[in-house]
Amino acid sequence: MPTTAYLWIIGILVFIFLLGIRIVRPTHRGLVERLGKYQRFALPGFNWVIPVIEQLRQINITEMMVDAAPQEIITNDNLNARVDAQVYFRVKEDETSVKASQYHVNNFQWQIVNLARTTLRNIIGTLTLKSANSERGKINEELLKTLSTETARWGIDIVRTELKEIDPPKDVQETMNKVVKAENEKIAAVDFATARETSADGDRRAEIKRAEGVRQAKILEAQGEAEAIRLVNEAAERYFVGNAQVLRRLQALETALQANAKIIVPSDKDLVNVIGEMAGIVPLKK
Repeated sequence: MPTTAYLWIIGILVFIFLLGIRIVRPTHRGLVERLGKYQRFALPGFNWVIPVIEQLRQINITEMMVDAAPQEIITNDNLNARVDAQVYFRVKEDETSVKASQYHVNNFQWQIVNLARTTLRNIIGTLTLKSANSERGKINEELLKTLSTETARWGIDIVRTELKEIDPPKDVQETMNKVVKAENEKIAAVDFATARETSADGDRRAEIKRAEGVRQAKILEAQGEAEAIRLVNEAAERYFVGNAQVLRRLQALETALQANAKIIVPSDKDLVNVIGEMAGIVPLKK
């Protein structure tokens, strides 16, 4: 065989080899089909398939999200609520699960969306609008449980579900907003009244304390005056027994002198005699 023929054969083989190279990313797993029949499982990295005869299907195994399009759902109290949700899921990475996601269900993403919409209608249809808004966690749990059960044979792992919105009709929303506003105003009024009551109570306590202080001061002042009178009486009893007239004259003189008043005394000796009598000195008689 000529050398040129060998070269052609080698070239064709190299071309076929290059044509059959397939690279699987770490985020994917592959299914190799030969003439429409499953042949083998392809892991991340280098893979080779027979050109034309074999085909490699790559399946994403990372977490994905689908949006269950908004829909009108009639609640148990006959109100039309607009409901929207999101579902997060991923294809399990083992061979059996990857095969199930392709061979046991047709377009699993579309199936998950429709299953989520149907499940939401069944759940929210049994609740009132108020309870549906207040029990979002419970609705998410029931939706997750149902989807996980239904998609288990598809090789799908439902990671979580989230309700995006549960919106009531416009007129109902306006009424609810008015109720909330009135409730907030009521709470604000109660808080204001409580604050005023607290302030008034503080003022009352302050006045009581102030009056108590004034009363205590007057008591102390009266006690001081009483003590002074007692001391004066004791002094009078001790030093002025039998000299009441002399003490009276001295007090009148002291008062007049403190007031800087002009007084008339009989003579200079009378003033001296008063002071002398206080000291127990009797003037000499001429």
